[in-house]
Amino acid sequence: MPVPSLTVLRTYALKANPSELPSSVLFSHTETSLTIFDAFPKAIFHFLVLPRVIPPATASELSSLRSLLKVEKERARGIVETLGKDAEQVRGMVEEEMVKRYGFKWDIWVGFHSVPSMEHLHLHVISSDLVSPRLKNKKHYNSFHPKLGFFLHLKDVLSWFDSDPSYYAMMSGLKKDQYEPLLKESLVCWECDKPFKNIPALKTHLQEKWDGRVEREKKRLDKKRTRVRELEEADESSSEPLNKRVDTRDTS
Repeated sequence: MPVPSLTVLRTYALKANPSELPSSVLFSHTETSLTIFDAFPKAIFHFLVLPRVIPPATASELSSLRSLLKVEKERARGIVETLGKDAEQVRGMVEEEMVKRYGFKWDIWVGFHSVPSMEHLHLHVISSDLVSPRLKNKKHYNSFHPKLGFFLHLKDVLSWFDSDPSYYAMMSGLKKDQYEPLLKESLVCWECDKPFKNIPALKTHLQEKWDGRVEREKKRLDKKRTRVRELEEADESSSEPLNKRVDTRDTS
């Protein structure tokens, strides 16, 4: 697959009619945003929610989270909140697909990269398994580690708007020299905190955790189906006409 241009997201966001995008790119769209499949997904489910360029917002203002947070505070809040609402719709659709495909749901993270690799603001909606052949190196993994700090959860970003002015100014600066070193942190499983020396070992661990969860959920669902079937059979038996039941009374 060819490497996308660093500005391709902006091209998508500027489209007057997002439905013209190929189905391999576009997942869904609303009046305010469009959701695309991540070209290099780092988990089983991975989407990007992009704000469409609608005046008074400009492409320049929507270049990144950092550029957006430089505009008037309440206007920036409105854009982030609207993006979050659209992302929640995407989350719901992903959860439906999880149940359809696997029979159960698991955590979905919604957030921004503090230092994005592509132009135009985009909100990641990504499943927490982090199982993907596209997750290839430490930078990939650490950029989505939910507790490391490079990945900014939407709820945390929204909380900045209600903080005192000095804290908002500090956080909205999103300084590269503060966040980029986090990508070089040691590899640690986000779920159990087990350390790993290299990506292949970590990926094996994540795959084993995922396979184990799938197996446990399969057993749980099988047990549930068996129980439901037993209850249905019991109901059918109890509803049979009396004259069709075997008379087991002692008549001697």
